[in-house]
Parts: sequence; structure tokens; C-alpha cells
Amino acid sequence: MKHITIIGLGAGDINQLPLGVYRNLTGNRDTVFVRTKDHPVLLTLEEEGIVFSSFDSIYERHDQFDAVYEEIVEVLIKEASDKDITYAVPGHPLVAEKTVQLLIERSLKGEITIEIGGGQSFLDSIFQALKIDPIEGFQLLDGTALNKSDINVQNHMIIGQVYDMFSASEVKLTLMEVLPYDYPVTVVTAAGSDQEVIKQMELHELDREVHLNNLTSVYIPPVKEEGLLNKEFSKLREIIAMLRGPEGCPWDKKQTHESLRPYLIEESFELIEAINEGDIDHIIEELGDVLLQVMLHSQIGEDEGYFSIDDVIEGISAKMIRRHPHVFGEEKAETVDDVMGHWQRVKQKEAKQEKTSVLDGVNSSLPQLMQAYELQKKAAKVGFDWADSKEAWEKVREEIEEWSKELADSHTENMEKELGDVLFSLVNIARFYKLNPELAIFQTNQKFISRFHYIEEKVDAAEKTMEQMSLEELDRLWNEAKAIGL
Repeated sequence: MKHITIIGLGAGDINQLPLGVYRNLTGNRDTVFVRTKDHPVLLTLEEEGIVFSSFDSIYERHDQFDAVYEEIVEVLIKEASDKDITYAVPGHPLVAEKTVQLLIERSLKGEITIEIGGGQSFLDSIFQALKIDPIEGFQLLDGTALNKSDINVQNHMIIGQVYDMFSASEVKLTLMEVLPYDYPVTVVTAAGSDQEVIKQMELHELDREVHLNNLTSVYIPPVKEEGLLNKEFSKLREIIAMLRGPEGCPWDKKQTHESLRPYLIEESFELIEAINEGDIDHIIEELGDVLLQVMLHSQIGEDEGYFSIDDVIEGISAKMIRRHPHVFGEEKAETVDDVMGHWQRVKQKEAKQEKTSVLDGVNSSLPQLMQAYELQKKAAKVGFDWADSKEAWEKVREEIEEWSKELADSHTENMEKELGDVLFSLVNIARFYKLNPELAIFQTNQKFISRFHYIEEKVDAAEKTMEQMSLEELDRLWNEAKAIGL
């Protein structure tokens, strides 16, 4: 069986090297492999005449670190085919060392046997050099695979494997998505050794630091300033909990799911208005207002012991994965129609009972125009639809004629019903042209409000009332408002 002993070289010089590790390195000269020779311990041992086989040349053959690590592991397994070997890595084998994790995976498959020896982690030396206590909250992240979503700015943060200016630049750009450009950071190289270098700088200067190597880490202190925490989801959750808490706001504390219903509708339409305006700042503000409604409902659920925002997020995450098998599974989707087909099939599987009608599932709390639109869409999916828009237009004319007849006969009840038929047929026309009738009437309402406000302003400027103006004068003001784009 192939056997590899893995040892750590520590984070400092040879004075920090455990005796057992030293003996292993000096007693197996022909079978010791090191990930890189760029380490203070190895420089000293080389001066003592010790020779090692390193993998530094592999780094030059690949653009991605993952490919480097995979090749190193393959070489190690091959070298261990006829003899036991020792593999030495910087720091501790089990701290920020991808090749060791890959070797562990191969050992679990039965391809090799491994033994992991000691070695001082670079973290101990960094904690000592920076005088920080990790129990306050600590994160260790990989500089070669840093993701914004992994960052918790309220913890002490150490980013390892910041090898060079390129990796430092990538780390800087990711951090600047959540922190100010001038946020203080500390670059620590060879912590705990006689070559230790600690340098403080502003975040934007990180990739200008020239003394970077495989012993370099970047330290980001926890964010304490309240304003900088406002980007954190946890901060928003804390704010909402405080508003609903014992010392919170009287208005927020008395709200229920039912009492908040009109606000969600209102905020949703205000968001639509901002989107129609194309005003990014307004969109951001209104999205925040919609999110506030979600958070309030979730906090009410948590206060009552039924659910929390975690359940909401878990539910929607699971649903998105489930309903996108072409992204998260093995299904294929080349067109939007393919996507919708997957969506509908999965949705049908999720149904807890057989539907009694194809119209089931339309939300009865929707505005009536939206309900008409959704009902027609469902009916169209089973073939109950006009062949083209020409036939739909003929239906509109037919319904208008029937409504006109009721108007002429002054049948009030029938007038209302026939007007409903006219509106329903117009919704059908909107569907044929892929227009949302609810959004269409919303925009018209907003346009009417803007133009009417213009008329009111002009009437006030003339020191008159609306009643004192003739219809012709008011209509002229309406056309003025229309001419200036209102």
C-alpha cells in the first residue's frame, strides 16, 4: 500500500520546528518532497546540506491553483508507488493546505494511506504578532478563492495564501465590495520568524505591497463603526427585532400580518413606479421598502413562534433549486419555453392534491385585472384561446356592441356586467401583445395624477378654483401638461 507521511514546516524559522519533524526531515533525505522551497526552515536545512524535491516548477505550468494542487497530488501518489515518502508543507498540514485535503480524499478511497504529523500553524504566530484573541470571533479565508458571501466583517478576519500582487489585487477588489477603500488592513509575512514583517496600510494599497510570498497573510480587523454594518443582513435583522421588541416602536409592535397587507401592495406598486421611471436610486429605496415588509412579516412569525426569516430563505432557496433542474440538476433547457416547461412540471409535482380545475391556483387576492390576466393564461395553456389577435379584436367589438345596447336600454345591472365583459376582452388583447394590463392601468393612473396636479398648480397660480374654470380651459391645461411630457 502506498504510504505518505505529511508534516508541517511551521510558520517561522527552524527554531520553532518540533524535534520530531526535524528528525523526519533530516533522516529521510531521499524521500522528502516539499510543496515549495520558499520557506525559512528549508533555507536553513539546505545550508546544512539537506536536499529536497520541490514542486515549485509545477506552479509555472498552470494558471489556476487547483490544477497545480491536482498535479502535485498525482506526482506524490506516483512517487509513493514503490516506497514510503514524506511530504512537507508550510504551516500545519491541516490548516489552509489544499494538497493535504486532496490526499485525504484519495486515502478515503483506499488509493493510499497517509499519516499526518505535527507542525506549528501560522495562525498561532499571527495571533501573537497581532495580539488578537480569536475567541472574540474569527474567520480564516482562502485568498485564492475569496467570495464576498463568505465575509463576516464583524469578526477578526485572516486571509491566507495571498502569494503575489495578482492575488492581493483579487482580494482587495472583493473586500472593497463590503468595506471602504481606506479601511485599515495589516499584511503579515513570516509571522514568528526572524524574517517577520508586519505592515499596516489602507485597503486600496494592498496590491501595491511588493513583499508578498507564500508566508503572507492579510488581517482585517472587525468593523466597529455602526454605519459600516448597515450593509450586513444580520444588522437589518437586528434592527427589525429591536423595533418589535419591548423597548421598540409602538406602531411596529402592534402590527400583524393582516394589518400590513395594504402596505405591501403600496410598496410593490411604488417599486414598479420607480422601475418605470428608470431611477436607480429610487429603485434601491423602494426595494428596501419591499424588503422591510418581508422582514416585518418574518419577525412577526418569529415573535409568534411559527417561523423566522431563516425559514423563508430556506424555503425559497429550496424552491429555486427544485424548479431549476436545468441549472442545479441534469435537465437541459435551451429556450425560455423549455425553462417554463420544467417549472410547470416541478410545480405540478409539488401539488399536495389533484387539481379539480386548470384555473386552480390563481390568487384570489390579486387585483381583478391581474386575476383576469392569470385566468386567461391558464385557460390558454389547454387550448381555450383565440387563434390570433384578429379574433380577439372581434370579440372586443362584440362586447362593446352588447354594452352599448344595455346603455341604450338603461339596464343598470346588465350595463355593469357587459362593461366587465368589455374589460375582460381588453385584458385578452393585452395578453396577445404580451402586455400586463395591471401595469398598463397603473401607468395611466400615474399619468393622470401628474397631469391633474399640473392643472391644479396652474389654477392655483391663477388664484382661481377648479370650479371657476371652464371645461375648455381645464382641457387646455391638460394638453399643456401632455405637451411637456407629463
